[in-house]
Amino acid sequence: MIDGPAGSGAAKRIFRGALDPVDRSSEVLFGLIMVMTFTNSLSVAEAGRADVRSMLIGALGCNLAWGIIDATMFFMSSMAERKLAEQTLQRVRAAHDEATARDIVREALPPIIRPVLSSSDLDRIRLHLAQLPADKVRARPGASDFLGAVGVFLLVFLCTLPAVAPFMVVANVTMAMRVSNAIASGLLFLTGYSLGRRSGNPFRLGLSMVAVGLALVAVASALGG
Repeated sequence: MIDGPAGSGAAKRIFRGALDPVDRSSEVLFGLIMVMTFTNSLSVAEAGRADVRSMLIGALGCNLAWGIIDATMFFMSSMAERKLAEQTLQRVRAAHDEATARDIVREALPPIIRPVLSSSDLDRIRLHLAQLPADKVRARPGASDFLGAVGVFLLVFLCTLPAVAPFMVVANVTMAMRVSNAIASGLLFLTGYSLGRRSGNPFRLGLSMVAVGLALVAVASALGG
C-alpha cells in the first residue's frame, strides 16, 4: 500500500509514466468533443430548464460511460503490450543461434532506430534480455496499468464538469452556451499548448487543437452524434 508523502510522490510518478502527453491530450480532446456535442445540441430559442436538465444528464452519463470504456481499453492494451514483451523474451531465449536472436530483437525495436544499431548493439540487448528474471517481463498487471486506467477515466469524465457548469449556474441558456463554449475552447487550447511545449510551438498547436476540436464537434453534431 502507498502511504504518506513519499507514497503520494511515487503514485504521481507512476501516473505520469503510465500516460504520456499524447495519451493525456487525446483523452481530454475526446471528453470535450463529447460534452460539446451535447451542450451545442440545445436550441437556445426553445430550450427550457427541463431540456437543460436532460442535456446535463446525457452529457454526464455519456462521458461517465466513455470514461469507463476508455479506461478498460487502456488496461487491455497495456496488458497486450506486456504479453507481447513476454513473448519476445521467450523467442529470444528459445532462438537456436545468436543471429536468429538478433533478428528477433531487431524486429521488436522501433523502425527508426534499427538502422543505427550494429550487431554488437543487438547482442548487448540480447544478452540483457536473456539474463532478465522471468518475473520482470511476466504479463501481469502492475500499478502503472491500474493508475493509467484510472487516469484515463478521470481525464474523460472530469473535463465534462467545467463545460457543463455554466448551465447549472446561468439561467439564460444562450449566455450559458456561450460561456460553456468559451470554457471548452480554452481547455482545448491549454491541452494543445501543454502538448506543444514539448514540440517547440505551443501556441500554434494550441490553436490547432481548438480548430480540430470544433471541427470534430461540428461533424459529430451533423451526423446526429
